[in-house]
Amino acid sequence: MAHQLPLQLVPIIFAIARHIKAGQMQIVTEKLTVDELKQMAAGLFGNLVKAVVDVDQGTIAVDAELHSDLEALLLENGSKQKSLWGINFYPEMAGDGFVEFDSMINMRPSQGNRSRAVESKELQEKILQVVKKRIP
Repeated sequence: MAHQLPLQLVPIIFAIARHIKAGQMQIVTEKLTVDELKQMAAGLFGNLVKAVVDVDQGTIAVDAELHSDLEALLLENGSKQKSLWGINFYPEMAGDGFVEFDSMINMRPSQGNRSRAVESKELQEKILQVVKKRIP
């Protein structure tokens, strides 16, 4: 005898399946296309992709619900805490709107950064150099 799934569980199961498929954290060491970012955005948040940039190693971790998960992934793979900065990609935007320098992991008074934003223009430029290298 086959069991029937209660209708109220169907949307929950689809949401879980979408989440499992979407949250495939990865470290970008080569190139990533804007189309790939669009697919990631569609799978999780709709219009943005959370990312963490290692400004010393020149890598970017992408595709998680939390910047802290991406930060942990990079730390597990040899990155140093002082080199990691959280950003958001908006793949549908161009120019200055493509990257947002905003994440809870950026709050580091010991490094002179007292807000969620990356306050240093010099550091923002380093982050953008890595982004331009990995997402041409």
